[in-house]
Amino acid sequence: MANNHVDDRVVELTALIDAIPGDRVVIDPDRMANYRWDRANDPDAGLPLVVVRAESTQDVQAAMRFAAQHGISVVPRGAGSGLSGGSSAIDGCMVISTERMRGIEIDPLTRTAVVEPGLFNAEVKAAASEHGLWYPPDPSSFEFCSIGGNVATNAGGLCCVKYGVTTDYVLGLTVVLADGTAVDLGGPRLKDVAGLSLTKLFIGSEGTLGIITKIVLRLIPAQRTPSTLVATFASLDDATNTVLDITRTMRPSMLEFMDKTSINAVEDVTKMGLDRTAEAMLVIQSDEPEAYAAHEIAAIQAICEKRNAAEVYSTDDPETGEAFVTARRIAIPAVEQKGSLLLEDVGVPLPELGALVRGIESIAQNRDVVIAVIAHAGDGNTHPLIVFDPTDTDQAARAQVAYGEVMDLAMALGGTITGEHGVGRLKKAWLNDYLGADVMALNHKVKQALDPQGILNPGSVF
Repeated sequence: MANNHVDDRVVELTALIDAIPGDRVVIDPDRMANYRWDRANDPDAGLPLVVVRAESTQDVQAAMRFAAQHGISVVPRGAGSGLSGGSSAIDGCMVISTERMRGIEIDPLTRTAVVEPGLFNAEVKAAASEHGLWYPPDPSSFEFCSIGGNVATNAGGLCCVKYGVTTDYVLGLTVVLADGTAVDLGGPRLKDVAGLSLTKLFIGSEGTLGIITKIVLRLIPAQRTPSTLVATFASLDDATNTVLDITRTMRPSMLEFMDKTSINAVEDVTKMGLDRTAEAMLVIQSDEPEAYAAHEIAAIQAICEKRNAAEVYSTDDPETGEAFVTARRIAIPAVEQKGSLLLEDVGVPLPELGALVRGIESIAQNRDVVIAVIAHAGDGNTHPLIVFDPTDTDQAARAQVAYGEVMDLAMALGGTITGEHGVGRLKKAWLNDYLGADVMALNHKVKQALDPQGILNPGSVF
């Protein structure tokens, strides 16, 4: 296993600096401080021994060879926007950051993009749009989350109800393994079943099996301008039942949920006139051709009204529609203004969405904590946001209990402990119960085969 108490560090790091010259190797503690945390703000994050700001696959190979030789733990890092503590540093580790790896090439004929992991999701979208193409996966943090991190956690987003998640758009990867070997997996082919599906193995592996240095992405024709419908409800049950009614017969391009706490937090920030009395709000879009979109929105409006919606508003105006989408996207930072957050992303089969939302409400009441709930409702992936004051030790303890109870509830409903944020360090205590002993053992066998020293992101996931 990794040895984080390395002797003769100065001599050893001099060798690393010689192998990766320039300003790519950082050893100053003050400069390394920015690489300790991701957005989960793990209180146990440690201080790295060294940070390597790689600019190429070769840099990552050199760093991994050095780490393997000296038994140093390696924490891969993208933009640091993760929400599960998956890129939290540990004492004495090497952080390998891919933030400087920002190349991109678009091939309009094959509708593919060859992308380096440091590019932001939004930058990939912008580059694709110049060719009339679109990269659909769109986490709420799309403006500042990296493509490498998206692949490492198999990120989803608001459009995935219709268009799928990151794995559905990854055709190939270049991955640096624990011993420094670089392998090319897959490529710009839409069909390829030769050998095991190793590309898929690394998607969502959270930096525990290798470090992704290049990605081949599938692009699709640009999305049509969507029509938007917003509905508010005086009852949580009416809102969640509306979701089931819609998805039973239709496939909107967006179907998002916000509860009363998140609605009010967003209204505090935006002052856009959201209904503060509503128990829930749905933001729904259709990007079908104009005539069919109008038909689909009308059918959705009828469902909302049948389910006792207090107000239903629809628009074809892109700016107005985007304002409501933005309101949903900023829910997490808006709620975060109320206190520190424990963020979750549990998911359940759609028929259990109502039971999950109601169960979370009961947990909040029983533990006397505030839990805001936002959700990619169309696929059952919810984001409960537990708000607490870290200086109030009793409240912080109740929040931690509630955090575990939400995951237990999701599992009891046939759901998962993470739909898109990853296990990281925050959820690994529940992974064994979720997977079961046999599947957990299989995970460990794969990990051991690819990382026999256990140096890749130790303490995260496994």
